[in-house]
Amino acid sequence: MAQLTEAAVLDALRAVKDPDLHKDIVALNFVKKVTIDGTRVSTVIELTTPACPVKDLMRDQAWAAITALGATEVDVQMAAQVRTVTRPEANHSPVEGVKNIIAVGAGKGGVGKTTVAGNLAMGLAKAGSTVAIIDGDLYGPNIPMMLGLSAELHTDGGKIVPAERYGIQVVSMAFLTPDDAPVIWRGPMLHGAIQQFFREVKWTDIDYLIIDMPPGTGDVALSLSQSVPVAGAVLVSTPQSVALADTKRAIAMYRKLNIPTIGLVENMSHFVCPGCGRESDLFGRGGAEKMAAEMGVPFLGAVPLSEPVRQGGDAGTAIVMSDPSSPAAIAFVSAAERVAQQVSIASYQRKLIPVTAV
Repeated sequence: MAQLTEAAVLDALRAVKDPDLHKDIVALNFVKKVTIDGTRVSTVIELTTPACPVKDLMRDQAWAAITALGATEVDVQMAAQVRTVTRPEANHSPVEGVKNIIAVGAGKGGVGKTTVAGNLAMGLAKAGSTVAIIDGDLYGPNIPMMLGLSAELHTDGGKIVPAERYGIQVVSMAFLTPDDAPVIWRGPMLHGAIQQFFREVKWTDIDYLIIDMPPGTGDVALSLSQSVPVAGAVLVSTPQSVALADTKRAIAMYRKLNIPTIGLVENMSHFVCPGCGRESDLFGRGGAEKMAAEMGVPFLGAVPLSEPVRQGGDAGTAIVMSDPSSPAAIAFVSAAERVAQQVSIASYQRKLIPVTAV
């Protein structure tokens, strides 16, 4: 066996390619450290997100490549450093303490957008990312309820200190108004509140800031596009035609606002009877996936209609945390990984997969 060298190890690791960026991990500068002690080799591979869906595969490929050189003991450690998506066409000042802003929206109400937003945030956090949520649905601020969070915001003498649950930093209008008090505001007041949530909150080392958007195409989306650099938008729809038609309009709105579409989530995709296991397509099935393919937009996954999802949301124990092995939780975590995947691609390409004309 030839003597193991750093050059030989790096050359072997060129066989490991990132399937999304289509380059090897050495060319991408993912290999951060190689240590050799006789026939023992250790290395650190730093990916673009802790939520990388192929992290284990790449680790195993790296282990096999180094072992094939004759190493008797191989230690491959996986790390992550989330990159910021930079879009030159969006000439807005970055939000202090935040790397990437992701809008979660829907063309209409009633499709489970807030449930998806909360569970996506928790999926990203469980993977090891630092995550925050802005409850941007100012007329119906329900994120605190879904996270089981009751708080009064305070300041550190300069900025608002966000509340925290499951390691996720949160701000919401619900923290500022009584439970039964309606928010009756015109556009300029909405814009001011959104600006305050972005600029006057002490965000700390956030990889992904999720903003739960109000349904439809309104003032908050316009304020978002005009004030902060948004990495992209996740759209939520049920499979039925009426929801898909409104989702198509929402994609068109984000496109006009120069906010790329990260992808679509099909929520309430199908129902599995807890008693007999029979599947029923109460709202249809596969409509969002079909529309995503037609429009050239990534499909992020289908989440089944599940009573525990509703129960967890009402009780403040979201399904990703309360029952991580359930089909719904697995679907949410998979969708979160795909969101991180698309943001990582964008951080290198400086654009997401374009949305075709609608």
